Amino acid sequence: MPKNICHTQGTPLWAKAPLWASQNFLTSRKEIQRLIGLTNIRKSDHVLEIGPGKGHIIRELVKRCGRVTAVELDSMLCARLRERFAGEDRLTLIEGDFLKTPLPKGSYKVFANLPFSQTTAMLRRLTQCGRPPRAAWLIVEWGAAKRFTGNGLAAYTLCPYFEARTAAKIPRDQFHPAPRVDAALLELRRKDPPDLPWEQQREYRFFLEHAWKDGLRSLLTGKQISTALRLAGLPPIPKDGNMEYVQWLCLFRCWKKFCS
Repeated sequence: MPKNICHTQGTPLWAKAPLWASQNFLTSRKEIQRLIGLTNIRKSDHVLEIGPGKGHIIRELVKRCGRVTAVELDSMLCARLRERFAGEDRLTLIEGDFLKTPLPKGSYKVFANLPFSQTTAMLRRLTQCGRPPRAAWLIVEWGAAKRFTGNGLAAYTLCPYFEARTAAKIPRDQFHPAPRVDAALLELRRKDPPDLPWEQQREYRFFLEHAWKDGLRSLLTGKQISTALRLAGLPPIPKDGNMEYVQWLCLFRCWKKFCS
């Protein structure tokens, strides 16, 4: 076996769900080249791909970057990838579940067409870990991209640590099989420095989730809320309750200082 094709995680064959059951593959070379062209991936970069399928994206990535690590769950697809890219020294192929696979050491970026049913779990794995990527470009459903770039819990959880935006819309007919909705290229760029220390990420997430579920008054008094916002030069909470990210950040810092 070529040295560039690495190890297989010890997961029984019967326990592996076939990837085709939950993934829509992007096969157009022209579309893949267009999307990779929207990134800042360079020759010096180490790029992680998740769920490479038949290798259409790998084929373009190895032309553009210095090193590619691809994690593929489906054993049959993995075997085909080994054959297709035999002798490609820039590729490391890992057969296994991405959610259980150690992330690369050192600096890396991500370009991946995520299985739509696993988008949230995989994005959490990338952003709520000890070794987050410098940047990531993730092909996700259009609605998921809106959640992670909008004014809601999913977006505000990312905000202290990543700049998030929708870099492109991808028509559903670019996939095989075609999904029910259009997709998007979600771009995440790690903030340096972050708005909050990385070691506060879990507490910040707890604060948001608790406030979303039970209301801010379950964490802070009305006086604490109004005083914290006023001292930070921020407007009071609007009547409809739709707060901006900077207001959430301010109130988390208040809670962290006085109540946590």
